[in-house]
Amino acid sequence: MRKKVAKIFDPLTRRRAWIRRVLVASSAAATSWIVGDQLVPNGGLVAAIVCALSIRISIYKSVREGFGQLIGTAIGASIALLTVHLFSFGFISVGTTVLLCSVVARALRLGEVASVNVPVTALIVLGPGLSESTALNRLSSTLIGAIIAIGFSYFSHAKTPAGRTIDQIARIGKKSADLLIEISEGYASAFNQKQAGTWLVKARLLVEEIPDLRSQAIEAREYAKWSPLSEEEEADSLYINGVAVEHMVVQVRTIARRVFDASQDKQRVTIVDRAIAHALSATSVAISEKIELIKRPDDDHEDGAIAKELQVVADNLTEELILRNQQIPRDQFVRCMSLVSAITIIAASLDESSPALLNVKTPEDPSSQPIMGYAPITKTTKLSRRVWISVRKFLRR
Repeated sequence: MRKKVAKIFDPLTRRRAWIRRVLVASSAAATSWIVGDQLVPNGGLVAAIVCALSIRISIYKSVREGFGQLIGTAIGASIALLTVHLFSFGFISVGTTVLLCSVVARALRLGEVASVNVPVTALIVLGPGLSESTALNRLSSTLIGAIIAIGFSYFSHAKTPAGRTIDQIARIGKKSADLLIEISEGYASAFNQKQAGTWLVKARLLVEEIPDLRSQAIEAREYAKWSPLSEEEEADSLYINGVAVEHMVVQVRTIARRVFDASQDKQRVTIVDRAIAHALSATSVAISEKIELIKRPDDDHEDGAIAKELQVVADNLTEELILRNQQIPRDQFVRCMSLVSAITIIAASLDESSPALLNVKTPEDPSSQPIMGYAPITKTTKLSRRVWISVRKFLRR
């Protein structure tokens, strides 16, 4: 009986985060319908649609989406009224509205999602029977839907952006540590090319998770800048942790690639393989200990000790390789030194002492770009200043 119950509820438990977001989104849309109908004549449908378009996994993203949605929709509604006035309602007005809204969304740097949502919302405003009063009602419904989406987004996820960043770092770190343990065990015994290929595939998949981690770390840092519920120092620290994990994962892929190359070498020295197995095992342990510190930062000085121990392991491996230099073929020696270099970089990433982490700015991926590329107040101020200068020049003629 317990097995049957577990079989039913286990899939739901594994998908509880997704189920939570779906329930919150549907509740927000239903609430938008009710509030929209109560405050605006026939405004429930528009409010529900805008709410469904704007609600995101966190209040920070929903504020960005909702704000961009309101700005873009206001411009889109004005464009819709203008095109309907000039061309009447038809395919010309629809095409012109979508074209101009896309250009405006691009000019304001609303982001990929909002650049699609703005024309869609403008078409909703453009619907049949458009007049100034109808457009105002639909704009009011848009505002209601966006506000409700922002409010409900607080409940979309059980954790803050910083908490989600820690979860992603922990997940990627654990996968990296587990992969290095597999490779270490393979070096301790005789591994083949098929096993090495499997490890390389896993390492490549780990690298593909980097953009999501970077986007989440950037969200945590930006959220902390304006939210009193989050500490900015913690968010900045997590961002550095995320970059360090990114460097670490790249080195894990390098290790997997060198191991794959080694799988084709029939002249590998057994004693050297055992030394590499020990070094990779120590690297896995060091990564696991660092992840535990990130999850519960009890002592800020322990990460330095972890890195130093791993650096000692790398130095010992180097000495072992140099000692047996005459016994190792040149290609194998170069490949083993590449493994030492990767372990050294991982050690520098663990204590975050590398200048590559602190002195080099990491470019943000497109998915993490701010919804508004320019602050609306700044943009409006600059525009009004230019208009006023043009007017003064004209009057002085």
